[in-house]
Amino acid sequence: MSAMEIHFLGAANTVTGSQFLLITDRAKVLIDCGMFQGGPHEVVRNHVPLAYDPATLDAIVLTHAHLDHCGLIPHIVAEGYGGPIYATKGTIELAGLVLLDSGKLQEEFAKRQRHWALKHPDKAAREEQREEQDIEQQEQLAKMEDDGGPRAVDATPGGSVIASGVDELTLRDEQGVSTRMGFPPFGNPNHVAAMAGNPAQPNLVLEEPLYDLPQAQSAITHFRPVGYETQQVVAPGITAIFHDAGHILGSSIVELTVAAEGDRPARTLIFSGDLGRTDAPILRDPTVIREADYVLVESTYGGREHEPEEDSLDQLAQAIKDVAAENGVLLIPAFAIGRTQEVVWALNHLLDAGRIPKIKLYLDSPMASKASTIYREHTDYYDAETAALLNKGEGPIDYPGQRETPLAADSQRVDVAERPYVLVASNGMLTGGRVLAHLRRLIGDTKAMILFVGYQGEGTLGAILQAGLKTARIDGQEYTVRCAVRSISGFSAHADEPGLLAWLGHFTEGRKAGDPGVPKRVFIVHGDPDAQQALEPKIQALGLPTLVPKWHQRVVLD
Repeated sequence: MSAMEIHFLGAANTVTGSQFLLITDRAKVLIDCGMFQGGPHEVVRNHVPLAYDPATLDAIVLTHAHLDHCGLIPHIVAEGYGGPIYATKGTIELAGLVLLDSGKLQEEFAKRQRHWALKHPDKAAREEQREEQDIEQQEQLAKMEDDGGPRAVDATPGGSVIASGVDELTLRDEQGVSTRMGFPPFGNPNHVAAMAGNPAQPNLVLEEPLYDLPQAQSAITHFRPVGYETQQVVAPGITAIFHDAGHILGSSIVELTVAAEGDRPARTLIFSGDLGRTDAPILRDPTVIREADYVLVESTYGGREHEPEEDSLDQLAQAIKDVAAENGVLLIPAFAIGRTQEVVWALNHLLDAGRIPKIKLYLDSPMASKASTIYREHTDYYDAETAALLNKGEGPIDYPGQRETPLAADSQRVDVAERPYVLVASNGMLTGGRVLAHLRRLIGDTKAMILFVGYQGEGTLGAILQAGLKTARIDGQEYTVRCAVRSISGFSAHADEPGLLAWLGHFTEGRKAGDPGVPKRVFIVHGDPDAQQALEPKIQALGLPTLVPKWHQRVVLD
């Protein structure tokens, strides 16, 4: 009997580095190709030798444009991949923005590190040795799974945080590229030394970029657009359909059908990508899918439930009213793609409903401005409610009189603007971007408020401030945190646990395990171990067998 297998090369027991290799007798297709981020043992995986020869791949299929799903594509192309990369048009345009920015920043961070190494050759040699050891450890871990063969499937202490090193390069890092290269997150005690070119353990800082700007530009030429709900032959014997995932513009649930081969019947695999929230603004809900042989589902919010949208809007409205009453500033850290557009939609919605006073809005993120332009050009991706606003001549991601700041000088002028005002700036975890310069000015201001509207990664300055620490050291000076700090959880672009279970529940409606169309196995990916542990028994309770794959694990599919 002909066999096919899937190789879990990323997003296994972690939320980043999404990459899955599907192998049949006739073809090899890579689904997603993302960067790892987080702790040093995850970041180093970006530099572990590839588990395959890129020249042997028939196709790459991309679910969406976030860096942890597309960030390694230029590296794969530079290593010899010459075939097509299939994605929706919206994903292609956003991915181009993301990858060009990533390539340029990687060049500049690596240049800084090489400059330090020339000045400190002895320290650089010791760091290089540690880097090689870290990479070797991860290679051995990967090899343990590879050598195991394919597996068949049955049916801060002290109360303060250091946050220094706010320099020009850091201020341009809207995607947190530096953390993906191994630099400690902004706010980590090791950040100061690393930004000065002195990598401090346990973080890994590599001198060479994974790819540079020209390589990112070359990779973009391989993209091929595919519309939603359109069959596309992507490789011999493999057909893809892209379904709307409702996560960010152009995001997709990918359905791959592998044609019958020998004694093996045709099989359908579903890759959830990142699933969006039902009834979220702007974009359509995630597509309901009812039949598959195998499903790979994300688990980012396993064990957690978002606040209802109305509660989130109430909290946002209250924050604006409180700041307006104090003649203050509301600083909202937000990532450039997806979150910024949703925040602007919420502000416009609240203003139209008379729930907030008219207040000035500054959008301080060059990448967000470019991403918003792409959103405006793809109104065919909008949900019915947003389309109705467009038909009435209203811009759903535009706030009356909003001010964008394309130049650094424009950003600096916001500091002296007449109050009160709202300032949305990237990035959302305070690991880079212009938001850091504003934070330095506002953190000690009793009339200012920082409002977090998204997940704050462990060890980031956002997470530490969110936890309530009262002092921060910024550019060598210690500040007392006098500004208010609040958080709203309902603006996440990911489905929460009830949303994930509701989406998976459609596979078993009116049926039971073993019935046609009911998945033989659900692979739980793209989540931290705690989230996966919380989610797995609830998926099993739906009547769906599960597996939580390890990094580099291979599984034979019948």
